[in-house]
Amino acid sequence: MISAWGNRLNDAATHLPPGAQLLGREWLGFDESGHALIRFQAQPAFTNRHGTIQGGFLAAMLDSATGICALAALSPDQTVITRSLDTRFLKPATVGPITARARVIERTERDMIVQADLVDAEDITVADATARLRILTRK
Repeated sequence: MISAWGNRLNDAATHLPPGAQLLGREWLGFDESGHALIRFQAQPAFTNRHGTIQGGFLAAMLDSATGICALAALSPDQTVITRSLDTRFLKPATVGPITARARVIERTERDMIVQADLVDAEDITVADATARLRILTRK
């Protein structure tokens, strides 16, 4: 499933887009079951009136994680865009590290479906999502 990721990983790690920088995104690699692992840093500025992380930030983390996971499965001349992100908020998330575990669950020539979970520092799943992505040729 993983192809030509080495250079893309280096590029993704050293040239983070502004949104990924804001989320404190860090590529961790793959676990023993083949899930992509991506860590984010939930900041105090991300909290809502309840003192927990606002859902939009969690959705942004899930969108970022599913995209990076998809890129790891594509050739260097391909990219993806998110067509939809079905998100569930399961538990309140707090300030601190949040890790995404993402995996490709379906792929055709034009489309990909990626599933991801966000887990907090206590290993509690706080949100999950299924992303439907369109595969495009890089220009």
